[in-house]
Amino acid sequence: MAQTCGHLDQVDVGAGPSGEGCEECSRSGGRWVHLRMCRTCGHVGCCDSSPNRHATAHRAATGHPVVSSFEPGEDWWWCYEDQVMFGVEGAPDYAHS
Repeated sequence: MAQTCGHLDQVDVGAGPSGEGCEECSRSGGRWVHLRMCRTCGHVGCCDSSPNRHATAHRAATGHPVVSSFEPGEDWWWCYEDQVMFGVEGAPDYAHS
């Protein structure tokens, strides 16, 4: 397992969140537990503890490697490719309200 994320070159610091909740769950009437934001395109999807796991499905469909928590008070990031959690000092802090 990697100690650092080698995919920060795929992060778009200008990409903002696609919405206030999971895009797919919002369309289908589904529910989520926690939210994650893709740091490549801003897609907001539900976490793997949610019934539909849309954040991981988005990663599988697009190959976008890095997400961050979209939960208030959480500032961690996750790289699917390197399987590492980390923080990015000075990064925009997005969280749903």
